[in-house]
Amino acid sequence: MPTPHNAAQVGDIAKTVLMAGDPLRAKFIADTYLENVKCYNEIRGMLGFTGEYKGVRVSVQGHGMGMPSIGIYTYELYNMYDVDNIIRVGSCGAINPDVKIMDLVFAQGACTDSNYAAQYRLPGTYAPIASYELLEEAVKIAREKGYRHFVGNVLASDLFYADHKATLDWQKMGVLAVEMEAAALYMNAARANKKALCMLTVSDEVHSGKEIPAEQRQVGFTQMIETALELVVRIS
Repeated sequence: MPTPHNAAQVGDIAKTVLMAGDPLRAKFIADTYLENVKCYNEIRGMLGFTGEYKGVRVSVQGHGMGMPSIGIYTYELYNMYDVDNIIRVGSCGAINPDVKIMDLVFAQGACTDSNYAAQYRLPGTYAPIASYELLEEAVKIAREKGYRHFVGNVLASDLFYADHKATLDWQKMGVLAVEMEAAALYMNAARANKKALCMLTVSDEVHSGKEIPAEQRQVGFTQMIETALELVVRIS
């Protein structure tokens, strides 16, 4: 049944969902790549669509910015709509100097400065990681297509405008890039015994100050999107 955040009925959403922070990126994916598309959600402007890609049923939906937002939407998808796989197709800022604008980053793990894991009352520090099955296949696709990509740790931060200005400190631990959602996605997937992968396109370089325009973040990440869609086909 619908939730306060999602108008979909059970069955309206596919078993695999691609999610983007920007709902307009979700709309771009649906309009550009999917056939037989139906919009299942417009609540709070967090657009959601189900359609077909190469004959395989798939959904695309926005998740908003930050871990509280993606935490709500992915919890509901896993636990109330029986979704099995969530693939985040997002943007990130490069921390590692070798990582450049428009490179792909596959988040094998997600460091975080968030307190999201406190809810689980664990006797230690939890390490959120991707589904290896999804990660392995996505990396294989990127290699086959010849896309420049990196695999490793990202920082999922609660802060976009950090007063401490210390994001680059994560370089010394080999962290590739910073974004704002992967840790909560991976924790929700683990708790629900479901699968998740965060794949990212570098939209700016924290290490150099370079960045791309907002419009290109909505419609310019075709390598990442096509990798994710091919992944959906292969796991179906």
